[in-house]
Amino acid sequence: MTERTKATKEIAIPRVSSKEQEEGYSIDAQKRRLEEYCMRNGLELIKVFEVVESSTVGDRKQFMEALRYARDHRETIAVVTDKVDRLQRGFKESPLLNDLIERGKIELHFYTENCVIHKYSTSNEKLMWNMNVVMAQSFVDSLRDNVNRSIGQKLRMGEWISTAPIGYLHENIGGKHDRGKGTIVVDKMRAPLIRRLFEEYATGIYTLSQMVKRTKEWGLRNSRGNQGHLCLSHVHSMIQNPFYHGVMKVKKTGKEYPHIYQPIISKELFDQCQQVRLGRSNGGFKWGSKDYIFRGLIKCATTGRIVTADTKTKTSASGNTTQWVYLRAWNPDNPKKKVHVREDKIIAEVQKVFDAMHLDPELLEKAVKAIRNSSDAEKDYYNQKIKELQTEHIKIIKRLDRLTDIFLDGEFNEDEYRAKRKQLEQKRDDITKEMEQNNQADNNFAERLVDMVKIASAAGKTFKGSTIEKKRKLINLVFANLSLNGQKLEFDLRPLFDEFVKMDENGEWCTLEDSNLRPTD
Repeated sequence: MTERTKATKEIAIPRVSSKEQEEGYSIDAQKRRLEEYCMRNGLELIKVFEVVESSTVGDRKQFMEALRYARDHRETIAVVTDKVDRLQRGFKESPLLNDLIERGKIELHFYTENCVIHKYSTSNEKLMWNMNVVMAQSFVDSLRDNVNRSIGQKLRMGEWISTAPIGYLHENIGGKHDRGKGTIVVDKMRAPLIRRLFEEYATGIYTLSQMVKRTKEWGLRNSRGNQGHLCLSHVHSMIQNPFYHGVMKVKKTGKEYPHIYQPIISKELFDQCQQVRLGRSNGGFKWGSKDYIFRGLIKCATTGRIVTADTKTKTSASGNTTQWVYLRAWNPDNPKKKVHVREDKIIAEVQKVFDAMHLDPELLEKAVKAIRNSSDAEKDYYNQKIKELQTEHIKIIKRLDRLTDIFLDGEFNEDEYRAKRKQLEQKRDDITKEMEQNNQADNNFAERLVDMVKIASAAGKTFKGSTIEKKRKLINLVFANLSLNGQKLEFDLRPLFDEFVKMDENGEWCTLEDSNLRPTD
């Protein structure tokens, strides 16, 4: 067993949580005990770090300064504190402290618990340290539970626990407005503009970016900070905030509670805005009770908006009625002017593309055989992918190894350190999982291509005879970036399907290697 080299120099860390505690005897009493401990154990006290900060909230800048000071010495430094909970009240610091201990940079000396943790500490000694951390963490958790119970009670009573959103103000007893304090009242200057924001967005005519510009034109400004104009993130958050119609949503838990304050808009108006927002993000628009083939699938090349559809009915002199579906976009030469295109014209163009993909049975069999005989190309692809993943995995391991030193050098704070570490560990785990998936790929790639070839070879016939919903699924599978540029349909085809359209009229099927086909993610 390697003999332990004992620390001969010490830094002391007396800590209190607030200025109020600092002004009493607490920190002085800690310093006196730590100085006595230093003399009794033959340690040279080289520096005292009087830490006045919470161990559970914030960046712990003073704590980090003390650890950097200890790390930068050549010899092992004894870090002495009055109790375990004076150093840490939870396990979030443990990876950092363990790293410095294992590297022989520090020892931990706890006066009250009469415990020393060093590189060669036994499992029992480390267990006692961890047990004391558990008790410190339990105390913090108990306080947090009490706070959460109080918050929960306020929410159930309909009282908001944070800063009110734009359109509301906090008013104290004297009638003065104070951020985060006092009862919440409607902001008479901003509330009408907030209502107008919801009303205009609910029409579906404007995008969120356009609404940002409109709020600037109206003079709607933030009620906090520098009271500048609203940005896109502000408007996006406001449109989704149910507070405006009478419901508080707690971000952390996702739970909702009715509040006691005056609503600015109705629940119906709020729901209309959500339908518009979700429709813009996933093509989920509905027009009345009708369903249309191109609903939400085509954008206007001029404005970037979703192309809408409408049914027009024409009655002849003899009383017969005819219905036509029109797609509505905007004129490229005059974006304020609308353009109406018959839906059947666009369907015919799409049908031509599907018809061009047709393969007769003999050629289809040849294509399928070519794919299934291309196992070498598949293996090469996955082997190359695994090599790339392995290289990236090694890079992440090295970055994790360096992370502690970078953190102690003060390049980012504690929250950033934990977030970065979590991000790197998640990425490492994702890469490990992806390597396993690639190792188990077998012939999934080839079979996936075979399925897509079979779909494409019969796309024309399938599209012509299917329901509206099946037509929509087939369009979404084959086409990408569908748009109307005035009367003209523009599009890209997704990988593989464009190969069918490009095939020579003689019907020759290229090999997998020549076609540059690759598995889709």
